[in-house]
Amino acid sequence: MSASTSTAAAAKLDTQPIMKMDPWLEPYIPGIEKRWELFAKWKSTIDSTEGGYEKFSRGYERYGLQVYDDGTITYREWAPNAVKANLVGDFNNWDRSSHQMERDPYGVWSITIPPKAPGISMIVPSLGRIERLPVWIKRVTQDLSVSPAYDARFWNPPADEKYTFKNSRPKKLECLRIYEAHVGISTPELRVGTYKEFTKDTLPRIHKLGYNAIQLMAIMEHAYYAFTGSERLIVPIAFGYQINSFFAASSRYGTPEELKELIDTAHGLGITVLLDVVHSHASKNVLDGLNSFDGTDHQYFHEGGKGRHELWDSRLFNYGHHEVLRFLLSNLRFWMEEYQFDGFRFDGVTSMMYVHHGIGTGFSGGYHEYFGDQVDLEGVVYLMLANDMLHNLYPNSISIAEDVSGMPLLCVPVSIGGVGFDYRLSMAVPDMWIKLLKETKDEDWNMGNIVHTLTNRRWREKSIAYAESHDQALVGDKTLAFWLMDKEMYTNMSDLTEMTPIISRGLALHKMIRLLVHALGGEGYLNFEGNEFGHPEWLDFPREGNGNSFQYARRQWNVVDDDLLRYKYLNNFDAAIQHLEEKYHWLEADPGYVSLKHEGDKVIVFERAGLLFIFNFHHTNSFTDYRVGVEVPGDYRIVLSSDDKQYGGWDRVDLTTTFVTTALEWNNRKNFLQVYVPSRVALVLALVSTI
Repeated sequence: MSASTSTAAAAKLDTQPIMKMDPWLEPYIPGIEKRWELFAKWKSTIDSTEGGYEKFSRGYERYGLQVYDDGTITYREWAPNAVKANLVGDFNNWDRSSHQMERDPYGVWSITIPPKAPGISMIVPSLGRIERLPVWIKRVTQDLSVSPAYDARFWNPPADEKYTFKNSRPKKLECLRIYEAHVGISTPELRVGTYKEFTKDTLPRIHKLGYNAIQLMAIMEHAYYAFTGSERLIVPIAFGYQINSFFAASSRYGTPEELKELIDTAHGLGITVLLDVVHSHASKNVLDGLNSFDGTDHQYFHEGGKGRHELWDSRLFNYGHHEVLRFLLSNLRFWMEEYQFDGFRFDGVTSMMYVHHGIGTGFSGGYHEYFGDQVDLEGVVYLMLANDMLHNLYPNSISIAEDVSGMPLLCVPVSIGGVGFDYRLSMAVPDMWIKLLKETKDEDWNMGNIVHTLTNRRWREKSIAYAESHDQALVGDKTLAFWLMDKEMYTNMSDLTEMTPIISRGLALHKMIRLLVHALGGEGYLNFEGNEFGHPEWLDFPREGNGNSFQYARRQWNVVDDDLLRYKYLNNFDAAIQHLEEKYHWLEADPGYVSLKHEGDKVIVFERAGLLFIFNFHHTNSFTDYRVGVEVPGDYRIVLSSDDKQYGGWDRVDLTTTFVTTALEWNNRKNFLQVYVPSRVALVLALVSTI
């Protein structure tokens, strides 16, 4: 760590920058100072006792199985409650007494061994002998025909079989267009997909669409492949979120080397790769998880009820423990170094930041909710340390918070008192669309409320907007396409069938909603795989309740590849949005200036990044020579029309028309132009000089 960084941690927080950013924080400055002081204290401790982030976060190079140049292998594990520990495995025929480990004063056990499949057998007070998988193990496998429990595997392939990275990481993105993906469901076949298949088949699709980042879900080895239930509060209970082995890439999809190849190939395409990291909780499994590793319930977690999440049925970390911080920070460093990930989407951040974990609690936006006794300072400080470490060691890394609470300063640098994330997910946006489609007739949609939800974000804190994610795709809910078109998706998505009013409306609104969210909703955009083309049906993992079927645990790429089906139109439009953003960079521009929210006409007009966006949500009315305000004078032309035939529209808009501004003020803009806006159509206009 540099001297300047260390000095910054020891200095008193200057609150002027955050006060200038948000004067409403003034009554809560003591709370902000308190959490920053706790952060500074931890950082100082790490500096003085561990050599700073650089050494402290390399725990994975000391703990677990370490192979040295002379061929010897040392195994270390922190298990302070154990009174005796032995290493067992194939190498000693599982003899629980032959390879006794030595303990240091800090409860760290170690031994040097030959390279074979390992496990650790310990004697602990009251429980006697227990056996566990190594905490820092890098590969575990599961044979369901024998047991649902995982077995530890010593992964150390020969040099010629180890993957060598060929491509450097992409430069840090300022216009983040994220494709949220799950390797296992990325095959159209009735089975679990593989890393190899994702690299070969799915990456080219993502690249062609124009997304510049992938967020990989369910990579950290997890207890259940199946989805077993959902709490809309923050995250599904399973679906890859019940982590057993934090340093192991899921063996369901292939080998560690194949995951490295996937990431390296993405980098070669210029695609940033983010890991969906789960540090908010852990699987309660004992035999193959962290739970009761050394026979106590408080080694990595809080003891008693404080260490258990009542809705997720999982264990909660003790973020105030030195060794737990080593484990978690090293885990982040490991994925950055070993696999060359470019950053993280932190799952369940709301649960981490509040002692109530968000359970049974609504957030009104009142500042008293963010700086009182309900805040878990240890959780907040861990997130500050994590972001501070990532941005110090990897200046180009990206961190995204999944938070429903609206915590102020969440996406403000740690150095000035923030929690340090780069982005937060705008979780209210998809909820708004689902609520509208479920409960409100089209003619009753409130343009002002829609705009407010899309623009209601903290000043200078960047947000990732999305119309829908995996949450909406899961069984029990519906995707936007399914809410819009429902059963007619089974009968009328062919060009050989009638374009019914339901399908016409569904295609039109699907395109309009996604463009509006993309252009107005944030400083980044996210799409869950398949939703770009209105993937039919829902997402349901194999489980007892569905006969362990893979029918809905896959992506039906065949429907978008079939030129006779209308899914191609939605896919084409989604690609057009991504490529247009790549050209004009509205995601890194200032928030859009909304000049019109007309409730009678159902029209929304705004400008961003020099583009003029016009949305007509009226269910029947088209408008000829519709006057819209625009700040910059000149000649404009349409660069994107959702009514274009290649996007499944009715081709009512002449794309060759040039619109000349008139220098008269309109809707608080210095100029206006007049344009034909058909019903349920979105238009994007640009100055001719920029096309």
